[in-house]
Amino acid sequence: MGKFNVLNHELVPEHYVLDSKEEEKVLRELGITKDLLPKINKSDPAIIALEQSHGDINPGSVIKIVRKSPTAGISVYYRVVVSGETVR
Repeated sequence: MGKFNVLNHELVPEHYVLDSKEEEKVLRELGITKDLLPKINKSDPAIIALEQSHGDINPGSVIKIVRKSPTAGISVYYRVVVSGETVR
């Protein structure tokens, strides 16, 4: 059986790795620093799947998550990648 890419599942929201310019823009618009963003562990299945197409994702990288809902519409969330620590 082949590996399953969780990002292809209909219930998993879209995940994107932001480049440094996009990170700066988002943080400036939100008026926060990276350490105030919610965390996502490097071992999260979505991050592992992203690494298969984007290469290694380092801790400190910002991930954009786009959730689509028939009732709420489109919601955008941001997470910062962490490694080896408990995510809260």
